[in-house]
Amino acid sequence: MRVAVLGLGEAGSIYAADLAKRGATVVAFDPAVFRAPDGVSMAPSVADAVGGVDVVLSLVGARAAASVLEAALPALGGSEVYADMNTGGPDAKRSLSTLAESRQISFVDVAILAPVARARIRTPLLLSGAGAERLLPRLEELGIPATDVGAEAGLAASLKLLRSVFMKGLAGLVFESLSAADLIGARDWVQQQIASELGPNGDELVQRLIGGTPIHAVRREAEMRDALAYLGSLGSPSWMTQSTIEWLRQLAAQPGAAQADG
Repeated sequence: MRVAVLGLGEAGSIYAADLAKRGATVVAFDPAVFRAPDGVSMAPSVADAVGGVDVVLSLVGARAAASVLEAALPALGGSEVYADMNTGGPDAKRSLSTLAESRQISFVDVAILAPVARARIRTPLLLSGAGAERLLPRLEELGIPATDVGAEAGLAASLKLLRSVFMKGLAGLVFESLSAADLIGARDWVQQQIASELGPNGDELVQRLIGGTPIHAVRREAEMRDALAYLGSLGSPSWMTQSTIEWLRQLAAQPGAAQADG
């Protein structure tokens, strides 16, 4: 299988490297990266990367998603599937889908359900959009766990944002509890209480939230602003989400957070 990976940040580099290890022919493009992972070929442009492939994986970040899709479209022939794996709101995904399908290109809204660095290519995915049925067997062939949730682009993004309301909100609660506990010298006790309520793997989860949230606070704040907008479009309460954004904003202001997400 021939796969183009657009964007070689943390997630893109992992997908490119692991796909190559699983036997895919992988070509990548990233204007800021000049050395590809082992087994991956670098292309000089988006168009060169996507020409003649079976699957395109876009991992360029939400802000660049539309411009990269526009750059790819003239080089696509219609037999490939274009998978937008960037975190974004459902409206943005639907807009990308409309653009792709106006050129008869199969588009898939892909939601990544956990940090890729942890499970790498085994990270679960949600798929939605007109191209989801075509993409699913190709991912299964590569051993990538994915679930097709429907033919409407934006649905996978919506489900991920609702999951993030809980997961990022949980992180905010952990930080708020432990910050207060620090003031009375009770951090270990409070942290143990939280972990015990989260089940057998509670301690591992708490440690991941404590360690990962500050590092990725910039990106997660942007994601939660998308979640806030989505809740607003539904007319659903968003008090916890607003507070989560404030926690992430504070953490993003700490030295190192913006650089880590860059």
